[in-house]
Amino acid sequence: MMKKLRGRNLAHPGCLVGTTTGLIFGIIVAAVLAQLLNVSLNMLLFTWFGLTILLGAIGWIIGDRLSSKFPALEEDLPDAPASS
Repeated sequence: MMKKLRGRNLAHPGCLVGTTTGLIFGIIVAAVLAQLLNVSLNMLLFTWFGLTILLGAIGWIIGDRLSSKFPALEEDLPDAPASS
């Protein structure tokens, strides 16, 4: 599977994973803050939004850094027939 990702920028999948993780953790953290600490709705929304953006950016950066470690492989393409 990793051979299919060689030579491709992994920033977009990293951002997707980070954003999804941020949405999930943001909802959990916001629910805990609402139940235990009685935090205002604005703070809950800022926490949720902040975690989503932060983890999406971290995923983007990590994916971009990983991309340089997987250079594209040289493919052996069959010779094209000579045109007449």
